[in-house]
Amino acid sequence: GINAEYGTHPPATSMSDSKLVAPPPEHCVGPNSETAGQASGCAGCPNQKICASGEAKAPDPDIAAIVERMSTVKHKILVLSGKGGVGKSTFSANLARALAARKVSADETANTNDSTVDKDDADAAAAADDDDDDELCQVGLLDVDICGPSAPTILGLEGQQVHFSNLGWEPVYAADNLAVMSVGFMLDGADSAVIWRGPKKNGLIKQFLRDVNWGTLDYLVVDTPPGTSDEHLSVVQYLKGAVDGAVIVTTPQEVALQDVRKEINFCRKVGVPVLGVVENMAGFVCPHCTHAQQIFVPSTGACCTVVRRYGCFSSW
Repeated sequence: GINAEYGTHPPATSMSDSKLVAPPPEHCVGPNSETAGQASGCAGCPNQKICASGEAKAPDPDIAAIVERMSTVKHKILVLSGKGGVGKSTFSANLARALAARKVSADETANTNDSTVDKDDADAAAAADDDDDDELCQVGLLDVDICGPSAPTILGLEGQQVHFSNLGWEPVYAADNLAVMSVGFMLDGADSAVIWRGPKKNGLIKQFLRDVNWGTLDYLVVDTPPGTSDEHLSVVQYLKGAVDGAVIVTTPQEVALQDVRKEINFCRKVGVPVLGVVENMAGFVCPHCTHAQQIFVPSTGACCTVVRRYGCFSSW
């Protein structure tokens, strides 16, 4: 379970969730729906009376706090996968590492600051050595796979813990410019199971976005669990259209590609651009004879076929 230190800080729930007397069932239309408490599926639900009264439709006061916290994060990228075991968390960690190794030019930094910089100062800065002025990107990796957190292990951060300050929860740093937050830092042990229903998961994700002291970031990479469920909807809902895009990770076989199509449709429905599709495990190259062997046969044309069909690349 969650370490006792964090037990005094229970995951927050939305205003809607906090007024419900039981977790919403799978077929729930949602407490904010126009038909809440009146739909045919509401019959027999313990929350029916509350939903029908409109009491659960109150706005979530935490959204404003999340927007303020995220205002210092320039780019937010989701990493999705339909199937588990396709290398999504490894890709997320590698993407975060690669972005953290990228330099932000002085021009980019200047563009994000006050545009009314004195012209003489700007000319003097332009004349300086560009390489010396460049700074490494500030990157955050948020692991919202509540039941299967992998980031601490992949980044060699096992045993690290989250600390509190007057600015909020302090993330764990894999490098000076790479901050990491995961429920894995809060568990009693590496083998501890997190057995939570949707509302409690959503509450912890809200706290990660609202209470973690990310500081100023160039990129926030969000590693999500497989599928299109509570965690994904929560991130998109709480960030309120501020997600720059999603990268979908898959393997070549049709059984994995079926879920890639679902991920693309999910992104379209919630208004998140698809930046690209990464195909992992396309083949194995023998280190001795260099022979390439296909492990998963791309019976339906691999991910290239899906990308061409959906035209899902964004210009971001």
